[in-house]
Amino acid sequence: MVKDIFIVLGSFLACSVEMVEALTIVLAVGITRGWRSALIGVGAGFVALAVVVAALGPALVTFVPIDVLRVVIGALLLIFGMQWLRKALQRSTGLKALHDETLIYEREVSELRAAGVTTAEFDWTGFVVSFKGVFLEGLEVAFIVLTFGANSGTSSSWALSATGALLAFVIVGLVGLKVHRPLSQVPENTIKFAVALMLMSFGTFWGGEGVGVEWTLGDATILVFLAFYGLMAYATIKLLNARKVAPPVVATVGGSE
Repeated sequence: MVKDIFIVLGSFLACSVEMVEALTIVLAVGITRGWRSALIGVGAGFVALAVVVAALGPALVTFVPIDVLRVVIGALLLIFGMQWLRKALQRSTGLKALHDETLIYEREVSELRAAGVTTAEFDWTGFVVSFKGVFLEGLEVAFIVLTFGANSGTSSSWALSATGALLAFVIVGLVGLKVHRPLSQVPENTIKFAVALMLMSFGTFWGGEGVGVEWTLGDATILVFLAFYGLMAYATIKLLNARKVAPPVVATVGGSE
């Protein structure tokens, strides 16, 4: 039960982040180049992603032993999660600028307008930019959907993972259509922080199962890993913030205190 909830939640949150970023690009294309090419690009991007998931998903379970799959995907989830966590920590401590969807939107609009207005019947520039934005942002989501579904090798896991992604797509898409502007108020860094912790927890859990570890608490072990990695991240933030405000140490030559 715990694992099922986290599969849906992790897939939903990860997809939400990528959908917000893709929405920013699509809005910029639609407003500057026209909605026809933008929406066709969105449709083509999702079709391409669906093909990737449909082609790779069953193949993973069919041709790769489940224990090998769990070890490999567990390691990949750990690496993937650590990358997200590193960026989230840097943004939380001011070492890296926060993701600003409004700024990104304005830059995209400026670049698209600089490309000039097309006189052709179909705007291929708008299509390509929209398609690329949806497809590239969606690849990370496809990876998470595939890994969450493949690790159990059951149809229910595929359904749960896909459900989380679909919910994010519907909710973010509907909100974007309603407000017609970038969703800059979404706490993107906080969501990435949570997703990173989930990915690392699942990676550790599944990787352990793959090498034969029998977790005493069963699926509830994921909560233990989540708390552990959360505490480590909190301690890291405190340490980095303390180092930023600590006074510099002045070295003296040939003297003592």
